[in-house]
Amino acid sequence: MIRVYRAMLAGLVALCLSPVAAPAQTGAFSPVVIVNERPITRYELEQRIKILELFRTTGDVEKRAMEDLIDDRLRMEAASRTGISLTPEMTQAGMAEFAQRTNMDVPTFIQALAAQGVSEETFRDFINAGMAWREVVAARFGPRVEITDAEVDRALSVTSRTGGAEAQLAEIILPARDPDEAARSEALANQLAESVTTVGAFAAAAREYSLSSTRGNGGRLPRALPLSELPPPIRAQILTLAPGRVTDPISVPNAVAIFQLIELRETGLEEPQNVTLEYATYLIPGGRSEAALTEAASVIGRVDTCKDLYGVNKGQAPERLTVNSLPSSEVPRDVALELAKLDPGEISTALTRGSNLALLMLCARTPVYEAEPDRAAIRARLRNQRLGAYGEGYLAELRADAIILYP
Repeated sequence: MIRVYRAMLAGLVALCLSPVAAPAQTGAFSPVVIVNERPITRYELEQRIKILELFRTTGDVEKRAMEDLIDDRLRMEAASRTGISLTPEMTQAGMAEFAQRTNMDVPTFIQALAAQGVSEETFRDFINAGMAWREVVAARFGPRVEITDAEVDRALSVTSRTGGAEAQLAEIILPARDPDEAARSEALANQLAESVTTVGAFAAAAREYSLSSTRGNGGRLPRALPLSELPPPIRAQILTLAPGRVTDPISVPNAVAIFQLIELRETGLEEPQNVTLEYATYLIPGGRSEAALTEAASVIGRVDTCKDLYGVNKGQAPERLTVNSLPSSEVPRDVALELAKLDPGEISTALTRGSNLALLMLCARTPVYEAEPDRAAIRARLRNQRLGAYGEGYLAELRADAIILYP
């Protein structure tokens, strides 16, 4: 479950763009694997494959789906032996938490899944397996996990921020507006990530392939970005790169992105715990049509601050203009990437939302500093990490002891 949570969830927001009919094929409920005398049907396998495809899982998706389903059977079996059962309220809460990650409520999320042929029961089983396993691991290993003050002190010494860092990056943004296009772009992104090793080669590829407005500058972003302003999945990869190397493909709504690290340098400034981004989104009907881009240019010429957009939207539908103030970690990934390129008062028209062009304006960027180390939060994180390690080991034991048959 943890591996699936790491996948890009933001792509689910556009699920309704390409409905898929749910097939009812002969033999759909015949077993494809039997785990401790409990079958996994072809229907379950096909449903899990669809979920992984929606999460844009790379690699052999069918093999991954089969392995995940086997693990889920073992997790639920362990829960049953431990006497753990989930109440309907617990399941509903888990579904709500998962749906919220894509900025949807449960009914909307279920409707979006149904449009892609994934049933509500499949979603519920997916959630239940993860929740039940957490209860199993907590019950089995929780009493033996005690984090000492010395361990918290060591964690604080390792993670203390003595100075921030910023990265000069270049980007290539490839289209992924439907599953076929996403597959082609991901293949190209993987090829570029493996083959491009110089700034010049990346710049040439950006001019040839990238959809971003930075393509004319070889993909180079207009300013060095403090690491605290980058979305966490990108920040984690940048920290492991040598100059000239390229990130793995990163999925964002309707696109696949790769980034090249040109330079990583220390700033000598204290790094904030997080950054609060206040930004406005003004929707212009027509997508990337000439009329919509012309209207966007007119708006840009009339505004200097986010407050000016209220005047632009006067007399129009209120939902065309939204202003958000969120920690950068909670901003949708594609929006966060665009905001990272902007200074307050600047505007981007690189994104769309449905059939609308999204005029994105950064109102303010406010660093948030942690006055005192949160020892309780660090203790909880260390405990969860240790429980996770125990859980992985226990699941490996269950797999080794299981009788798994392939009919």
